[in-house]
Amino acid sequence: MTAITVNPVLRVAPAAPAEAAAHFRAGLAFHTDVSDVAAALAVGGDPGFVVVDSRSTEAWDQGHVPGAVHLPTGLVREQAAHLLDRSVPVVTYCWGPGCNGAARAALALAELGYPVKEMLGGFEYWVREGLEFETWQGRERRAPDPLTAPADAGECGC
Repeated sequence: MTAITVNPVLRVAPAAPAEAAAHFRAGLAFHTDVSDVAAALAVGGDPGFVVVDSRSTEAWDQGHVPGAVHLPTGLVREQAAHLLDRSVPVVTYCWGPGCNGAARAALALAELGYPVKEMLGGFEYWVREGLEFETWQGRERRAPDPLTAPADAGECGC
């Protein structure tokens, strides 16, 4: 008897196309990414959303997305109504992919009635993609990391 080897990718079959489309459409309703947020902010004027940095004051001081509102995750329930308009969508971020602070902040905001998305990549990928950030000393920018952003192009083409 010969054993049939199934590769690890196809050990569990892909979902049907309609199920996959529903899944990915739903994911985009909950998440955005650094590049899309940066592109929307770069147009100027009102982007139609507000960016919320959910990290500590010390982290905020190290650097944050220009124009972001500082609202640490643990203070969302008591301070959101003073800082945010419930009719304006909110995009939360925290440190990066290894941190779930933005998801916890997004959950708290959603439970308070705010339309919300989480920015995948967080502050780490904002900086790694070579985007300008603010510190208490002013604005800074680092060279793009070629593993996270195209080295010689304005956009990734995603």
